[in-house]
Amino acid sequence: MGFPTNHYSLSDPTYRLLTDLIYGASGLKFEASSKFMISRRIGARLEHLGLDSFEDYLSYLLYHRNRDTEMDTLFDVITTHETYFFREDRQLRAFSEEILPELLEARKQFRTLRIWSAGCSSGEEPYTIAILCRQYPGLQNWNVNIFASDISQHMVQAGRRGIYGESSFRNTPGKVRIEYFEKTEDGLYRIKNEIKQMVTFIKLNLIDEKRAGIFGEMDVIFCRNVIIYFDATAKKKVIEFFFHKLRKDSYLLLGHSESLMNISTRFKLRHLKNDLVYQK
Repeated sequence: MGFPTNHYSLSDPTYRLLTDLIYGASGLKFEASSKFMISRRIGARLEHLGLDSFEDYLSYLLYHRNRDTEMDTLFDVITTHETYFFREDRQLRAFSEEILPELLEARKQFRTLRIWSAGCSSGEEPYTIAILCRQYPGLQNWNVNIFASDISQHMVQAGRRGIYGESSFRNTPGKVRIEYFEKTEDGLYRIKNEIKQMVTFIKLNLIDEKRAGIFGEMDVIFCRNVIIYFDATAKKKVIEFFFHKLRKDSYLLLGHSESLMNISTRFKLRHLKNDLVYQK
């Protein structure tokens, strides 16, 4: 997404008020170093709404009758949605080759598996998980439910559409694209219904614990490259929430640049053959 240079001036006090509002609503923390990026991206919203200043935009977010809708749009423009299928393949091998066998043994009485992709962006991650589960022989005749959530309504809608361009397949085996996608008339790729129906998308703010309660208990939570955008307080809140959402001996998978050091001691760090993961 491109953001045009704008002529609006964002003062330091207004920037702090805006970022405090964003933090209170989402847990996303923006420091002074992000001021130029925020100014550039939000400036496009001022143009669209016909507002004259960032102060007017702050007032809009606080008092306008469409403030909730605009806050959703704001989350869209200030967050980064870089992703692709089969990202962080070492961790995915750990999931397929080591975590799934353990879970199948532990859940064999119920033959049900529940997985949550938190911060799913445009859907490449949850669909990757669905493909891996579909490929796993031991999961035949199991009830596999994959939940995908993101704070961005735009990203949730993109995931529901399930249509992707070449950049989403930079790490995808060719046979996977052939087997699980169908080409559209305009040269894009649509996920097949057998995979699409395994995933339920929902717009969700991770710090909104009441809303997230609809998911029930999970066997695996993927939350990769999400908590890096939170400050220490929000990280602890989200990780504690994940702990309570997971069944005993279930797994939390973070991004490779993320860890629970100085955040939580509630999880065990498992040294698997393919990767390091956290287990309740």
